[in-house]
Amino acid sequence: MDLKEIKAVIDLMTRNGLSEFELEKGDFKLRVKRGPGGEWISTTTPAASAPATVHHHHAPPVAASVAAPPAASAPATASVPAGSDTFQIVSPMVGTFYHSPSPDSPPYVTVGHEVSEETVVCIIEAMKVMNEIKAETKGVIVEVLAQNGKPVEFGKPLFAVRPL
Repeated sequence: MDLKEIKAVIDLMTRNGLSEFELEKGDFKLRVKRGPGGEWISTTTPAASAPATVHHHHAPPVAASVAAPPAASAPATASVPAGSDTFQIVSPMVGTFYHSPSPDSPPYVTVGHEVSEETVVCIIEAMKVMNEIKAETKGVIVEVLAQNGKPVEFGKPLFAVRPL
């Protein structure tokens, strides 16, 4: 893939409001992601021989006057702090943290709640789009690290999870 094709991918992402794009083609893998400050981050790595596949994470825009249900699932990253027996589920984007789907609903998870890789743990609102965040790890919530209705940054810890 040459520079012209990579620029075309970035242009396509910009026109369609995508924040992340991944392409595997033969032994070539390209990942382009918009960073927390809006800058573009691109990595290329050799990949196992596989048919061409394209993965992108995108939630369709939602009108400002409509209270929308969660629109998409965004991957969260589970990280392990040094010297700790817990994982941290961190924010995959900049936005506003919500612990429940609506103000009158119970939280998705609370301390002591057992989660699996597919368990939705919260919502992060970014640009009027509600993004469901999944645990992406198996364990028990030991601490909620973000405050409901407050802004979170990319990479900010949201939950501490003890692995099972």
